[in-house]
Amino acid sequence: MDESMETFVPLTFRRRGVQRVAADDRHVHDVTLLDGVARAFYWQHLLDTGAMQSGSAIARAEKLHHSVVNELLRLTLLAPDIIEQFMAGKQPRRLTLIWFQRNRLTVDWHAQRQLMATFEEDV
Repeated sequence: MDESMETFVPLTFRRRGVQRVAADDRHVHDVTLLDGVARAFYWQHLLDTGAMQSGSAIARAEKLHHSVVNELLRLTLLAPDIIEQFMAGKQPRRLTLIWFQRNRLTVDWHAQRQLMATFEEDV
């Protein structure tokens, strides 16, 4: 039995400088960040179901460096409400996929929320 779930988010894509974004009437979505989050959860699903044995195996199959897979897999540790903010286009503008790839992410959801608040204060 396939228990996969699909979500449709109606967005219009455009560029803001070199960044891919999608805009609805009120918010701008960082498509690169959303793509990273989606890939991370897909890869985590592959690991959880045993379809792939490791992040290195995923990297080989995707023709990526193993560090890219491991960096993106950390996104699965984000608090659900933070991911909802990303999906709603309410992420802090300076909080990009590159930031997540270059910085460690605590698994403590309360600390993650505090981190998000520091980004919002800098705006």
